[in-house]
Amino acid sequence: MGLSRRAVLVLAAGGALAGCQPLAGAGRGPQGVATAAASAASAVAAGPTATEPASAPPSVPPASAPPVVAEPPAAPERLPAPAVGRTAVVARYGDAAPEDWGLEVPGVITALPDGERATALTFDACGGPGGSGYDADLIDLLRANGVPATLFLNARWIDANPAEFESLAGDPLFEIANHGTAHRPLSVAGRSAYGIRGTRDAGEVYDEVAGNAAKLAALLGRPPRFFRSGTAHYDDVATRIVTGLGERVAGFTVNGDGGATLGAAQVRREVAAAPPGAIVIAHMNHPGGGTAPGFAAALPTMLAAGRRFVRLGDALA
Repeated sequence: MGLSRRAVLVLAAGGALAGCQPLAGAGRGPQGVATAAASAASAVAAGPTATEPASAPPSVPPASAPPVVAEPPAAPERLPAPAVGRTAVVARYGDAAPEDWGLEVPGVITALPDGERATALTFDACGGPGGSGYDADLIDLLRANGVPATLFLNARWIDANPAEFESLAGDPLFEIANHGTAHRPLSVAGRSAYGIRGTRDAGEVYDEVAGNAAKLAALLGRPPRFFRSGTAHYDDVATRIVTGLGERVAGFTVNGDGGATLGAAQVRREVAAAPPGAIVIAHMNHPGGGTAPGFAAALPTMLAAGRRFVRLGDALA
C-alpha cells in the first residue's frame, strides 16, 4: 500500500480511535471516510485543545502495510522497582523535551519480529460514554475458532463490565493488556490527536499508565506487559516513561476496523490483507458494528490457508 493511502486511512480511522465512536458526520461509505479524514486532519493541525472533552475517544490506526518495526531505545530506561513512582518519574522526565510525536515513534512496536509468520490480533475496549459496550459476537467467534488475541482494556471499560472482564481474564486464549486510565493520547506536552488533548506532563503520563496498570495487577495477580494509549498517539518521552514502568508500547500494522467505523465488507478486506507478522488493531466495544461480521468473513479463509494467530506476549519476549 502506498504511503498516501496509508495516511488517509490513518486519519479516517483516527477520529474513531480518539473517542471509540464514529466522528460526527462520518458514514461507512467512501464519503463518510473522507469526511472523517478531513475532520481528523484539521483536528491534528489545531494542536492542543483548551479544555478536556467530555468523553475520551477511541483509538485510531492505519490500514494494511508491510510490517515496519519502530525499534525501542537502545538501552531501555527501566526504573529501579523501589523508585517506580510518580515522584521518580517526574524527577527523571519532568524537564525532558520530546522530539517526535505520532503513531510510530521510537519505542512503539508496529509489527512482530522479523521472520514471524503469525499474525497478532489486538482489540481495544475504550470505555467511557459510547465506548463501554461488549461485542459478544466477536469474542464468541474467536473462541469458536480457537483464535488467540491480546485485549487492550481501559479502566472505565473494566468498571462497566466486571462480569465480562472476569470471563475474559480467566480464558487462556486471551492476553489482557493496558489501554490506559482515561483513554488519552500520551504526551508530556498536552499534544492533541483527533481533537483530544493528551496528558500534559510526565506526572499525567504516569497517572494514565500506572493507574490502570495497578487496577489490572490487582485483578489479574500480575502486571500487564503491554500498553496502548487512547488514539495510539505518543511522544518519544512518553514512550520512554512507559518502558521505564515495565510495559511495552504496542502499535499496529493494520487498522482492521477503522476505529469501529468500517462496515463488514471493509473490515473483511483489511483483515484478510494483513500480511504475516502484522499486528492488527480493531475494537471489541461496539456490538452491532461491522467488526464481528467482518472478522467472521475473514478468519475462516485465513485459517484454511494456514495462517497462525498469536497473542503479543507469545511473539514478543
